Amino acid sequence: MGGFFGTVKTTECVADLFYGTDYNSHVGTKRGGMVTYAEGMGFMRSIHSLESSYFRTKFEDELSKFKGNAGIGVISDTDPQPLLIRSNIGTFAICTIGIIITHIDQLPNAIAMVIDGAFNPTAAAGGFLGSSVMLAMRSGIARGIFSNESGLGSAPIVAAAAKTKWAPEQGLVSMTGTFIDTIIICTLTGLSLIVTGVWCGDLNGAAMTSKAFTTTYSDVGSILLMIGLSLFAFTTILGWNYYGERCVEYLMGVKAILPYRIIFVGLIACGPFLKLEAIWILADIVNGLMAIPNLIALLALTGVVVSETKAYMKHLEENKK
Repeated sequence: MGGFFGTVKTTECVADLFYGTDYNSHVGTKRGGMVTYAEGMGFMRSIHSLESSYFRTKFEDELSKFKGNAGIGVISDTDPQPLLIRSNIGTFAICTIGIIITHIDQLPNAIAMVIDGAFNPTAAAGGFLGSSVMLAMRSGIARGIFSNESGLGSAPIVAAAAKTKWAPEQGLVSMTGTFIDTIIICTLTGLSLIVTGVWCGDLNGAAMTSKAFTTTYSDVGSILLMIGLSLFAFTTILGWNYYGERCVEYLMGVKAILPYRIIFVGLIACGPFLKLEAIWILADIVNGLMAIPNLIALLALTGVVVSETKAYMKHLEENKK
């Protein structure tokens, strides 16, 4: 067995967290852990074995080092760590790195091909055979926006829900998502497709990526990719549902959320019956419709963004002294 106890307060939560976790400590006898978060101090955590002593005995003397108004206490009976968070992106990245290492002799040629294809209008193959540099850039930018949502104004809906004193701080955190998604994951995926040679075939989309995985990991590769894509798709569905709900609630009120959810689920059911080309075209259209007003607003708010960022940077410098 195992379990966790969490608390969020406007004042110090350490005592409530300690006694709440201790009250439920009978659900596990292997390890226990506590973590709290305090503004300006970050996370404070501690993990102890409970095999030879009680939770209260192990953690009571450490309470003075915990600060904050939010925390989680965890009890574990089977796992070596009381709380484990798995990264689907990390697993996918490791798999693509494995593909690249397996075909490491092709990596220099792959990088050279990418650089050459970026500036040679006739070098690209597949869907861009004979296309111009402008078309390649347009399609590349469109696919990049589709993956990281930069400039669409959607991600700030989630960022705005974060509890933070400084908006620029949350903005900097949100920027890492674009870097990880586009610079790291997309680059690793693209190199995997090139070094395995599957990009020259007739496949595209998930089928092409699946072929790259199976060339390295055999049948296990397709299973790994299926699990990864399923989790990516599921979390994407949840994210965009949240975006839509917040917008519908703002425009039409809480009563409109349920009809929105029904329509949203219906559109999800229709998705598998559309061709990939139709999905790309539809995505480009709706992304453009979102980006245009959002980019105009960003230009109008440039002064506010610069002012808030300078104030935040000044605050960081003062705290270092």
